[in-house]
Amino acid sequence: MRKLAVITGFGGINAAGRSSGHHAFRRIIEGALNTQQRSAMLASLAQISGKPCTTEQHIDALLQGSLIRGWDNVPFDSQAVPVHVPFKDADGHDCLRIEHKRLAVQSGGQLPHGFDPAAQYPSRHHPRGLQMAVYGASDALSCLGMDWQRIRQHLQPDQIGVYAGSAMGQLDAQGHGGMLQSALKGKRTSSKQCALGLSEMPADFINAYVLGSVGATGSMVGACATFLYNLKTAADDIQSGRRRLVIVGNSEAPLVPEIIEGYNAMTALATEQNLRALDGVQDSAAADLRRASRPFGHNCGFTLGESAQFFVLTDDQLALELGLTIHAAVGDVFVHADGYKKSISGPGVGNYITMGKAMAEAQRWCGEQALRQGSFVQAHGSSTPHNRTTESHIYAELAQAFAIQDWSITAAKAYVGHSIGAASADQLLFTLGAWHDGWLPGITTTERVADDVDQRGLNFLLQHQQFDASCMPLAFINAKGFGGNNASAFMVSPTQTRQWLQEKYGSQAWHDYLTRNDSIRAQAADNDQRASQHGIQVRYQFGEQVLQPEQLDISPERIVVPGWQHSIPL
Repeated sequence: MRKLAVITGFGGINAAGRSSGHHAFRRIIEGALNTQQRSAMLASLAQISGKPCTTEQHIDALLQGSLIRGWDNVPFDSQAVPVHVPFKDADGHDCLRIEHKRLAVQSGGQLPHGFDPAAQYPSRHHPRGLQMAVYGASDALSCLGMDWQRIRQHLQPDQIGVYAGSAMGQLDAQGHGGMLQSALKGKRTSSKQCALGLSEMPADFINAYVLGSVGATGSMVGACATFLYNLKTAADDIQSGRRRLVIVGNSEAPLVPEIIEGYNAMTALATEQNLRALDGVQDSAAADLRRASRPFGHNCGFTLGESAQFFVLTDDQLALELGLTIHAAVGDVFVHADGYKKSISGPGVGNYITMGKAMAEAQRWCGEQALRQGSFVQAHGSSTPHNRTTESHIYAELAQAFAIQDWSITAAKAYVGHSIGAASADQLLFTLGAWHDGWLPGITTTERVADDVDQRGLNFLLQHQQFDASCMPLAFINAKGFGGNNASAFMVSPTQTRQWLQEKYGSQAWHDYLTRNDSIRAQAADNDQRASQHGIQVRYQFGEQVLQPEQLDISPERIVVPGWQHSIPL
């Protein structure tokens, strides 16, 4: 068997809450949880929000302060955003005066109300996206159930990789946004804004302040498909043997007025006025901001969200050696462009190719039966009128080609919005939760599928659906990005992955792995419980154990790096 890239840890933060322990997933299926699961989810949400959850009123506040909602956790006043208005003075000179305007878009997928990533560690004026990256990567390490220092002693320094970034870069006041605005605002450009605004900076921060890694690093940017681009790089590295452990993810913090206005200028976002018109209510009535994102229903635009999600991938042998928990396996990721286009934002043919390749390869891995009756799709589902027709046609055509009936389709953006480069990471996060808990989340913000949606062979889930995870070995994750950046991946369930590995390594090796995994699971559960009570232990090591060139031991055969048990062979 080939090397498998298996997910052995995951963590992060989005509008649904903290990712590890499946708490964010359980927030979106809150109505389907049992008492114990609901209590644990609420405890986690209360901790990150800094609020109590002892009464029904408290619980309602926690629920209302998460997922998509009206602006309540952003550092700007959506009712009075400052803008410069041009005018001429009495002598005819061009001048600017400051006025204030109300944003047309009044909702977003914000981090839970009360959560401030800057307060989680000495953030030193970091852009919000980098604050979220440090928190998210720390959460993923906590989920592993083994201390990072122990793990890295099993590896050569060059066997580790970090592929992470953001599609937009850091455009708030601490990043490129502040740099570009400084002269106009009469402020001084800081020494940090230019550097910290770069799109690959989440990977740089994880290497420099979280892991202390000297391994492979970078970010491949592809608009809304950015996470899947990075996932492909990570999976290829592990399957080829170039790396044994890779942290892959994205951190995107686009909830700033200028970005909101930019997407709104493209008529891409769900405005307050259009939501009222969609529901046929008067301008004096409140818009249904909780249901701003309605994938595959009657909708009027997408809803921006912020998210930082990270996944620890290892090769299957390392997972067994260390006893790490296997949450799923990455099958393959396919990326294709659209060809000639008449609009850079308009969809084309590339996504038919990526999904078709993913389905064909998944069928080769798991068989026809698994594809036809044991798979579901985490759709891009952006909630625009154009997306609902074009993306549904892709699935319908491919369902016909592969003889699939009643193919389950869901869409994460209904709950957390569109986090741009991190959007597919949200989709993967909720896929892991679905397999763990046996619930496919429905698109509950959509009351009925729109008339122009192609439903041939498809089943758009509008309610949460319970299923037997052992009979659902495949999941597809799809992303459609501006400029023709299409990516599709297939994931293999933990049940199927474990079955393959037991066959690959034999019963005795598998028994030994399970014994080691007992303590790993116990430690991960203990980490999760402590995080829900006191917060996660954010790993941020600024200026600690800094390596100097004279500390390296270099020969023609190898380089020895201080702090690592194994050297780098040359």
